[in-house]
Amino acid sequence: MNTMFDAGVNLTSSQFSSDLAEVIARAKNAGIESMLAIGCDLTSSEQSISLAEQYQLYCTAGVHPHDAKDAPDTLYDDLLTLLKSSNRAIAVGECGLDFNRDFSPRPIQQSVCLTQLQLAEAIDYPVYLHERDAHDALFSLLQEVNVHGVLHCFTGDHNALRRYLDYGLMIGITGWVCDERRGQALQDLIQYIPLDRLLLETDAPYLLPRTISPKPKSRRNEPMYLSYVAEQIAHLKQCPVTEVMSTTSANFKQLFVR
Repeated sequence: MNTMFDAGVNLTSSQFSSDLAEVIARAKNAGIESMLAIGCDLTSSEQSISLAEQYQLYCTAGVHPHDAKDAPDTLYDDLLTLLKSSNRAIAVGECGLDFNRDFSPRPIQQSVCLTQLQLAEAIDYPVYLHERDAHDALFSLLQEVNVHGVLHCFTGDHNALRRYLDYGLMIGITGWVCDERRGQALQDLIQYIPLDRLLLETDAPYLLPRTISPKPKSRRNEPMYLSYVAEQIAHLKQCPVTEVMSTTSANFKQLFVR
């Protein structure tokens, strides 16, 4: 069996609180070699580290733009302490800008994002980036630092894709690419993303691939469904799914595994 790495799972979600061990076991049985548990604020980052230690996974530590308004002034040092507390914590994030929902004021989003970009640059950790309707603003922040990492759950346009690729970022693709309603633009862009710059993500429990048949009774996404993302990319790129799996696994290890 070709194994895969799920480069983005929200394991601290309450949707997983009752059966997380079973979710992880099902993922392993489905060929998921490992996964990246996402931290969205200091509390969930700490929880993600605990889960990564417990289940021998990987995780991030960071503050999502939705939570930027609650970030403490000590954020840089707080995150540094968390990241250095475990060799399972391997990236700074989820950080970035979200001008679609604007749950935090934009200047605060930008300040909190830049703090995390500067931390990633200082300690040479990859960044795990979130961007919605904020490509120009995020790109201007990226110009202030020299970082490597992944643009998680990419849903932008061709211009944004080109600039992120030119900057050197990996591109994370989720079940959004399996959505015949919302995902058409992303499907059209897959051909422009080199296979050696792609990462596969479920973003579980969100973004259940609409190509699953029969559809699961629960609308909850799980890491075990990552193969549906790989299969859709293989279909769009007209290449074997085994090539998508092996190349994206190598990409994950190259970016994250020290």
